[in-house]
Amino acid sequence: MSVSNGQNDTHTYQSLAENCPFGSVEQPRRSTGRLVMHSMAMFGREFCYAVEAAYVTPVLLSVGLPKSLYSIVWLLSPILGFLLQPVVGSVSDHCRARWGRRRPYILTLGIMMLLGMALYLNGDAAVSALVANPRKKQVWAVSLTMIGVVLFDFSADFIDGPIKAYLFDVCSHQDKEKGLHYHALFTGIGGALGYLLGAIDWMHLELGRLLGTEFQVMFFFSALVLTLCIITHLCSIPEAQLRDAIEDTSSQQGPQGSSPSADGMQEYGSIEKVKNGDAYSELAVQGGKNKKTPGQGQKAMSVKSLLRALVSMPSHYRCLCISHLIGWTAFLSNMLFFTDFMGQIVYHGNPYSAHNSTEFLAYERGIEVGCWGLCLNSVFSSIYSYFQKAMVSYIGLKGLYFMGYLLFGLGTGFIGLFPNVYSTLVLCSMFGVMSSTLYTVPFNLIAEYHREEEKEMQQEAPGVPSNCGRGKGVDCAALTCMVQLAQILVGGGLGFLVNMAGSVVVVVITASAVAFIGCCFVALFVRYID
Repeated sequence: MSVSNGQNDTHTYQSLAENCPFGSVEQPRRSTGRLVMHSMAMFGREFCYAVEAAYVTPVLLSVGLPKSLYSIVWLLSPILGFLLQPVVGSVSDHCRARWGRRRPYILTLGIMMLLGMALYLNGDAAVSALVANPRKKQVWAVSLTMIGVVLFDFSADFIDGPIKAYLFDVCSHQDKEKGLHYHALFTGIGGALGYLLGAIDWMHLELGRLLGTEFQVMFFFSALVLTLCIITHLCSIPEAQLRDAIEDTSSQQGPQGSSPSADGMQEYGSIEKVKNGDAYSELAVQGGKNKKTPGQGQKAMSVKSLLRALVSMPSHYRCLCISHLIGWTAFLSNMLFFTDFMGQIVYHGNPYSAHNSTEFLAYERGIEVGCWGLCLNSVFSSIYSYFQKAMVSYIGLKGLYFMGYLLFGLGTGFIGLFPNVYSTLVLCSMFGVMSSTLYTVPFNLIAEYHREEEKEMQQEAPGVPSNCGRGKGVDCAALTCMVQLAQILVGGGLGFLVNMAGSVVVVVITASAVAFIGCCFVALFVRYID
């Protein structure tokens, strides 16, 4: 693999940032503790998501948001995410920050999440303290709350792509699978704790009286949890700086001609030869024709070249994105309207009745029970994630993928056809199966595709990277932005369906039908690697 240069046996190594910054480097195995620390970002993200799900509607209603602006609030964030996610994924692939490619973006998005929560949970209180004019007060309160909700949703949706790319960059193939299972496990735990926190009546407790309102209590816990989780995540696994200049090997090599990193671990940002027993990885430049002067590395892709790369991506990547879109469309169709379904259909309540009427109180009771159902969904998602690793050896990724869609389709179908309190709560566990499946299996398949491409590249031209157009950040972003596209489809289409049918039952039936379509798609069109 190395190239001998006459009498002096020196080796010239090419940076990953040259022809292809996404080349193959086998990473060292990571400890379980490191992978758990890496998963904390998903815990904090889902915790804050659950708080938003429980409180964003009451917050919007309390500030007097006009109904005409609801669609803007829910559609603006996914539209921005769908358009910008692949672009930022490509930029992060080529980021040369001193402390890594992904962590600067994760930190920035975490700060944006905190700012968004501060605005939508505290905006009304801040405006009330600063503005005396009632008319101006409402305008400012509505404006700040809308900005906060959009900013939080945008950042929370966006951060998933860099987190997954960070995991793929610094872990071996076995640890990627293990890390994804930990991600799903802590996603479920974070969601469950977030829903439980929202179910507590804080105004009857000392902390609630001290901070003022439930909104301030929720912000205090959410900001604390998210800050600690992001810091833990950023300190979990070291990243190396991506370099595009050929290193001066005489200054980099150790006494035996090796150049290990300071902590003895191999860095992904540049390829180094590490002679350490049987473990070594190197990428040699074949002759002088491949040498480049500093600063000639590949730059971040332009929007035009990025779109070209996405359109021309291999068909199996495209099919995986479509299956992910179908799955999230089914899942969000049910989850976004589930508490409303419980209040109107299961408990026979009416949200438009007088607030002291029996119908309205029944609707509120249905909302509370629906929140407990979502909590059960998160708990079962964690439990199922724990057993997924054992199940995959028996039924494979195809079996897990198909079973997740099938069980969700059956569960939502039975809930829509036979709405009953206890059966609905039991069947909420099927939501957890789907949630865990969507967070793990597609990204496991992405890792398998990357591994296969790396092997093929090594077999065709050992030691020489190909001129690839996509990186792990772009592929993860393309997959993640399907979530935003699903939100756009659900937000723009389900309201029309409900108005046409006159009942929210159509939402649950639609989710079931889309899930069954997804079953057929993942079985027939998604490519699996043995």
